[in-house]
Amino acid sequence: MTQVMEKHQPWLAALASRPQGGPRWLQDLRDRGATRFSALGFPTVRDEEWRFTNVTPIANAEFAPANGKGTQLTEESLSGFLYSSAPSRVVVVNGRFAPELSRLDGLGHGVRVGSLATAVTEQADVVQRYLGQLAEFGSKAFTALNTALAFDGAYVYIPDGVILDRPLQLLFVATDGESSHPTMSNVRALIVAGDRSQARVIETYTGPRGASYFTNAVTEVFVGEGAVVDHYKVQHESIEGFHVASMHVHAGRSANFSSHSFSLGGQIVRNDVTAVLDGEGGEVTLNGLYLADGNRLVDNHTSIDHAKPHCPSHEIYKGILGGRARAVFNGKIVVRQDAQKTDAKQTNRALLLSDDASINTKPQLEIFADDVKCTHGAAIGQLDEDAIFYLRARGLTYFEARDMLIHAFAGDILDRVKIEPLRLALEGELYAQLAKDLAEVDAA
Repeated sequence: MTQVMEKHQPWLAALASRPQGGPRWLQDLRDRGATRFSALGFPTVRDEEWRFTNVTPIANAEFAPANGKGTQLTEESLSGFLYSSAPSRVVVVNGRFAPELSRLDGLGHGVRVGSLATAVTEQADVVQRYLGQLAEFGSKAFTALNTALAFDGAYVYIPDGVILDRPLQLLFVATDGESSHPTMSNVRALIVAGDRSQARVIETYTGPRGASYFTNAVTEVFVGEGAVVDHYKVQHESIEGFHVASMHVHAGRSANFSSHSFSLGGQIVRNDVTAVLDGEGGEVTLNGLYLADGNRLVDNHTSIDHAKPHCPSHEIYKGILGGRARAVFNGKIVVRQDAQKTDAKQTNRALLLSDDASINTKPQLEIFADDVKCTHGAAIGQLDEDAIFYLRARGLTYFEARDMLIHAFAGDILDRVKIEPLRLALEGELYAQLAKDLAEVDAA
């Protein structure tokens, strides 16, 4: 047992009381996760992957594992996070599937959507084949913790050739628990899209404003040959909450996977995305927009592994930071020896609205093939004073000019959202936060 873990007895108690039962393979998976987390302990700033993100506030807190209970929710109380074009939804409250809030009608022949815990028995052949296959936890402490403690989550299975006409929403909600300690939810999502299938999935995380809690999430996405999955992640947690999540994607031959990540809340937010292009002609797009003010921290780590030839990838992440907020962006592109004709593009841009805001950005290229095109670029700066002057000369106030430039900066990502009600909701929330929370700067 590591010295780090010996100092954090509540975490050891949580591991000792981890979920039991279920098939043998699942219990073995949980046990291996618990053993590995006990050996790893929490990452520290001495770890290269965490050197700009200090998770001591999480490690030192006494989070009580959520038991699925808490404040009673209604559909009306969730209305701000439900999107009209996504009538089908899976709602998970404090780590447990909530059937009374979920809507699973009209999904199509053979589609299976609902509780992951239920699917373990009712869809045993599929779940055993896929669960835990992508989310490697040999060196990932939070993934190991999730693997040990996750009881339930969201399950999506789309058979070969099935096209979902309307978006599907996965809504993960944290509420006030019955314990005197803040709660911790270890939630899991498993998405399996069969060959030639198509789907749009909105993965949303939220909780009560002002509450302190910890969401530790793991999502695994399997995209079959010729399948198309358009994925959106909206992280809209309490600004006193903590959010650590990893998404693992496996794309087959001629598959197309796109992910659009929006981080709009949280005291400490860490998003890890790992995508493997494991079939010739596969394509991956990773886009992200994050907003932070005060003393908040948003850390985005992405990795795109080109394992087969003729696979393009595209990546654009943008951040807007005010106050003393900090951000981290680490984007890795790996091109394996046989992955000839790879075309990979990566861009990271950050807009700093105050002198105290900062970002650490690190692009990484590991190229083992010779016939490739790989580019990356990073740009960090403040608002263009010449552009502000130009707009003010045409009758705009300073703040109108400032907001117009910020909106144009963010709009490059928002305009890529193909689900209109979601895009409008994101625009409204983003602009409301800019008006209310981000530090104002004096007029020139």
